[in-house]
Amino acid sequence: FPGPAVIGLPHPKWDERPLLIIIKDEGAELSKEDVLAYLEGKIAKWWMPDDVTFVDEIPHTATGKIQKLTLREQFSDYQLPDAKGAAE
Repeated sequence: FPGPAVIGLPHPKWDERPLLIIIKDEGAELSKEDVLAYLEGKIAKWWMPDDVTFVDEIPHTATGKIQKLTLREQFSDYQLPDAKGAAE
């Protein structure tokens, strides 16, 4: 089942903040704003991802578990939108 993944990325103020990674179906019209609006009120405010990104695939192990270490490596240079401002 190709579901989403969440990884923690470095943040200068909060140590880590969540990045939501979603496989977007070809031709689907889905935006970061759509996802965040859907989550609002359904999860705790501090669980809300700082950003949402869309990918073609999420790496899994042979047993179907998400390879979070691989994702962290893939997104090691990713800059969360508010992380730059928090460092100043």
